[in-house]
Amino acid sequence: MQTLETLRRQINSTESLHSVVRTMKVLSMTSIRQCEAAVESLSDYYRTVRLGLRIALRHRPREGRVLPTTATGRQGVIVFGSAWGMCGRFNETLAAHATERLGEAQRPRTVLVLGEYVGDALEAEGLAPNLQAAGPESVEGITARVQELLITIEQWRLDEQIDRVLLFYNQSTPGAGYAPTTQRLLPLDNEWLAQLEHEDWPTRMAPTFRGDWETLFASLVRQYFFVSLYRACAESLASEHASRLAAMQMAEDNVQERLDDLQGRFHRTRQNAITEELLDITSGFEALRTEDTA
Repeated sequence: MQTLETLRRQINSTESLHSVVRTMKVLSMTSIRQCEAAVESLSDYYRTVRLGLRIALRHRPREGRVLPTTATGRQGVIVFGSAWGMCGRFNETLAAHATERLGEAQRPRTVLVLGEYVGDALEAEGLAPNLQAAGPESVEGITARVQELLITIEQWRLDEQIDRVLLFYNQSTPGAGYAPTTQRLLPLDNEWLAQLEHEDWPTRMAPTFRGDWETLFASLVRQYFFVSLYRACAESLASEHASRLAAMQMAEDNVQERLDDLQGRFHRTRQNAITEELLDITSGFEALRTEDTA
């Protein structure tokens, strides 16, 4: 039978764990909102990039060269995993999705993972990553990480002849959930470019531009890549915190149940100890009274 001191130590330890879990829940909720705000802030930026691409495509010179829209060489894969643990099956779900999608096309590829946890999950699925880098731990770190990814993609294109780049990340869903998704970054979607070119302009003033068309188009495409990668990072971070929030909620329920059990056992043990002490006192008193009577 556990002593009162042992139960008291277990209660103190469980209360400390309960405090840590609640703190992580608050941090996750705050981080989710920050990531959502970051994604929302991209709307106007993305709209501006689309408008710029629409202008460039409408005024494309006949000799103007557009980036290839078909891929025949090696493909690059970027998987956005978690920077920290304790986030449920966040990485396992994404790894299973990426492995299934990549299994449909057998071609040489280079796999870059952001976050060591998803790398382990991919290896468990039979898809060992070639490269690994640290993912952004907060919204403030997204821009720097995206700039590094843009440099990596450009090196892939020049040094490894990679002409197809796929992004795999978890995307937020209604109800504080998430689901794995795939985005093709390269080659550019022909249908999407054609749609942009023929969309109606939002004002009566005909758009135009100055300068070299090739330079303008290349700059707009880089901005499109930046927006796409930034959104993938932010969505992945928001999903990671949503998964961690759900895991911490389950942990909090378990810890609270454990705490209630320990406190109940403590009170019962203390009551039993008090009862035994009272019985000892009563027995002693009765023994003394019997001796005095005799």
